[in-house]
Amino acid sequence: MPRGRYSLHDPHDHTPLAEEHFQCAPGPSGWRYVSRLTTPAGDHHGSVDLALDELGRPIRLELQAASWQVRGAAIDGVTWVRTDPTGVHATEGNAHAHAFTGTSPAFLVAVTRLLRLTPSASATRVRLVALTDPVLAPRTVDQSWALLDREAHATDNGPLTVDEYQVTALDTGEQHAVHIAGDVVLAAPGLELEDLESPPSVFP
Repeated sequence: MPRGRYSLHDPHDHTPLAEEHFQCAPGPSGWRYVSRLTTPAGDHHGSVDLALDELGRPIRLELQAASWQVRGAAIDGVTWVRTDPTGVHATEGNAHAHAFTGTSPAFLVAVTRLLRLTPSASATRVRLVALTDPVLAPRTVDQSWALLDREAHATDNGPLTVDEYQVTALDTGEQHAVHIAGDVVLAAPGLELEDLESPPSVFP
């Protein structure tokens, strides 16, 4: 069960935004990721609880940020309920999308579990509902994912397979790289893996 810490920063000016303390593991029904976020000053900033089924679909998402909360799942596309900080107003939403995305590295791993790309395959288009900080506002985005390279690196715990993905935002054409080993994101825009207590999980 990998445990560790990511640092999140603004991908443009590198302003520190938060630290995400996480643990994740595959299970009999899929994969689960839980984390708590703190500000650079150490204050509570939010939390993530994401569970995927064996096909990579989000069967449960609970996301908190700045007292806003979203609960969602893959139902008729994806469906969610967003609650404001007072807890008085809740709005429901639904989109013909494949999954959710956001600032947490969990969402990057989730997309790779959903798409199951191979290095020889062409780029695959995916529609996601992005829950954007600081108020978890939902926005539908279209991306293209391609697995450019799969490389094994020798470590003290045996070979570590690292996948390099190219992600393209289809509305702007902007591209960026994402490096993932198992269920841990090694590098991506806006985040760095600062600490990892145990090796990434190996998916069958």
